[in-house]
Amino acid sequence: MNSLNAMPATPMPAQVRHLVIVLGDQLDAESSALDGFDPAQDVEWMAEVADESTHVWSAKQRTAVFLSAMRHFAEDLRARGLPLRYTALDDNNNPGTLATVLQRDITALQPAGLVLTAPGDWRVLHSLRTVATQHQLPLDLRDDTHFFSTVREFAAHAQGRKQLRLEYWYRALRQKHGILMDGKAPVGGQWNFDADNRESFGKAGPQQVPPPIRFAPDAVTQDVITLVNTRFASHPGTLHSFGWPVTRPQALQALHAFITERLPLFGKYEDAMWAGEAWLYHSHLSCALNLKLINPREVVQAAEDAYRTGHAPLAAVEGFVRQILGWREYVRGIYWTQMPNYLERNALGAQADLPAWYWTGDTDMACLKDAIGQTLEHGYAHHIQRLMVTGLYALLLGVRPQAVHTWYLAVYVDAVEWVELPNTLGMGQFGDGGLMASKPYVASGKYIQRMSNHCQGCRYDPAQSTGPQACPFTTLYRDFLIQHEALLKPNARMAMQLKNVARLDDSARDAIRQQAAQHRLAQGV
Repeated sequence: MNSLNAMPATPMPAQVRHLVIVLGDQLDAESSALDGFDPAQDVEWMAEVADESTHVWSAKQRTAVFLSAMRHFAEDLRARGLPLRYTALDDNNNPGTLATVLQRDITALQPAGLVLTAPGDWRVLHSLRTVATQHQLPLDLRDDTHFFSTVREFAAHAQGRKQLRLEYWYRALRQKHGILMDGKAPVGGQWNFDADNRESFGKAGPQQVPPPIRFAPDAVTQDVITLVNTRFASHPGTLHSFGWPVTRPQALQALHAFITERLPLFGKYEDAMWAGEAWLYHSHLSCALNLKLINPREVVQAAEDAYRTGHAPLAAVEGFVRQILGWREYVRGIYWTQMPNYLERNALGAQADLPAWYWTGDTDMACLKDAIGQTLEHGYAHHIQRLMVTGLYALLLGVRPQAVHTWYLAVYVDAVEWVELPNTLGMGQFGDGGLMASKPYVASGKYIQRMSNHCQGCRYDPAQSTGPQACPFTTLYRDFLIQHEALLKPNARMAMQLKNVARLDDSARDAIRQQAAQHRLAQGV
């Protein structure tokens, strides 16, 4: 028996008014689904199902963080005396999908209706709506009040715009919520302080980086680790280093640690990388945020307070706030206004398979080996490792965006589709043809050399695009520009990059194409 089932359950109401669905990324005691909850009439419903770990080949860290956080949340509900129908993954006769468990429990409990806070996954929403229709039950679908904005607000903002740029949405939200504002003007007289951020560590590397706050697995998490290692033994990754926050108190500790120890240098080094250094000055809060263990309002407020009290510089605070108030709200709006067709977009016509070593890290390219190895060990990589290492390589290689999306959704502990898909398909792979990003985020190996020390120990030379020491990033970058030259030429932001390629004569272009083809063949694509 797992520790969850050892806790006595609150008796179920004789007649159930509402079955209140709580999904694995909705672990918020203030969730809109719980508004008006009456324990004398209503029942909360949660389910662990194998399908959520197998519809993509979910890595062990990702599965474990969801299951552990769900079980801790369920314990809290039961401790508060709230009626809860909970199906654990290892329960007998678990039918394996959210839909089939819900159908079974509707038959058993006979609720008059269903209540649900809007999910973060279109697939899940469609599945649960289908169940409600099949059982002729009303489904009360409520706004997710965890966010600063609603999808309707974003849709109104997007109406009539050919391009949906972050900057305008971000400014509107800052003004509406009065965040980092002096009256009607932005604090410091400007909206964006990127020019003061994004430095490399230099030759000396990162100095005295504080250790990350990690949480030793308790009995509940230990049960989950054993279960995942048994049930999903063949799945990628490992759990020996598991230490993510899985409760609200732990998430609040993690927030405090970031604000106190890392935020002052976050902006300066937010784009820097260093071999063997997984954590650096990043917040590591995205998982707790996406599970709803903490609220973005308290995160943003803590960051702004750090600026107002002089603890952290404005450039660092603004850069961090833009990730939460700006980017996070923006990608959610993109997802829900563009789905379900967004998932199929492939503006560049990329058709290659994802190299098999993305699931193992077994490659001789030092930056990729480090980023993927770290990802499989911790379920984590920071945004530049995702965008400008693993994502950039897949884009230059010509991998189908849907295959890249599947990998990102599978391996990261913070991956919920509303946030992962636009970041991957739109920002990382330019699959939406520029709806999100004003240009493809492409660069040669020289970018990685400038922002990290990976190239020092690598057998490849980022300055070379042909020959035995040619860096695959540099080769594929030039091949990408040659291949898509006509498509990218109207884009003013690509002018400088295309100008450099235009200088190449036919023989140089042929050599690059040949080197790129040989590299793709060697990767099995």
